[in-house]
Amino acid sequence: MFDHFVVSVVVCPVLVALTVRWLAGRLRPEAAVTVLVVSIVTAAAACLVSLAAFALKAVAELHPVAVRLGFSDAVVRADTSREPWAPGLSVVLLLVAVAGLTRVWRRHRREDAVAAEFRGLPVGTDRVALIDDTRAEAFAVPGTPGRVVVTTGMRAALNDQQYGALLAHERAHLDSRHHQLVLLARLAAAVHPAFRWVTRRIEFLVERAADERAAEQVGDRRVVATAIGAAALRATHTRAGLPITPARQDLRAAGVVPRRVASLLAPRFSAGLLTLVAVPVSVAAASVIWTGECVADLGELLYAAGMLH
Repeated sequence: MFDHFVVSVVVCPVLVALTVRWLAGRLRPEAAVTVLVVSIVTAAAACLVSLAAFALKAVAELHPVAVRLGFSDAVVRADTSREPWAPGLSVVLLLVAVAGLTRVWRRHRREDAVAAEFRGLPVGTDRVALIDDTRAEAFAVPGTPGRVVVTTGMRAALNDQQYGALLAHERAHLDSRHHQLVLLARLAAAVHPAFRWVTRRIEFLVERAADERAAEQVGDRRVVATAIGAAALRATHTRAGLPITPARQDLRAAGVVPRRVASLLAPRFSAGLLTLVAVPVSVAAASVIWTGECVADLGELLYAAGMLH
């Protein structure tokens, strides 16, 4: 079983992370971000299942458990006799992953509670809630229906074209369910440290995808670029817990806004490069296959030990 541990827990997650990081700056974000997130989530899920399988093996290696259930713990231990540390390490890694998942989920619940404060605001057919506040803020609030919250301070800071671009950007977050993609990426990062390396790239891609969607609706990439710059310059200190979408975090990330503006002003990537997303997808699929074999091998091992008779 140890080869499954190496592939599903070590090799595949690292390969997926490397390919996602490499592709993040080379593909049209609006077309690639979902596929890239699915790739890292799939690899993370496969890793988690493999860790659970090895953790179960670690429990089965305990003599009191074997005596209680009437099977041979020696047979179970023999499978990884050259790597006796692997099952125990899997238990530790599994506990760390579960703790990380819990932490991310609690953070999500806190952010959702903050978002709930704005879901009761009245909106029109444009799904925009304008609130009286001198601070320059604009953010998307996911929900049913989702809405865009804009302060009077932000509205006053932008001309009509820039304001339209800002609304198109925030609506793109809602329509594409970008908050869910970011949550999934963070959950994957909680499972495997390799994915922490690419989570910021995914968040940047989400912002870029919303930028491109806004540019398509507005019909002028330069207008969207100037709107992003103007909004970032005028954005003021936000209230505690307000960042409930990637857009709000982006405004505080040094260097991200200039990169977004530069990307909008540069020529678009060739659509032909989109086929490169098959690389992380294939690696993630291979991880699932290896994980399936790992679970099957564990079943055969426990059967041979007399546990499943």
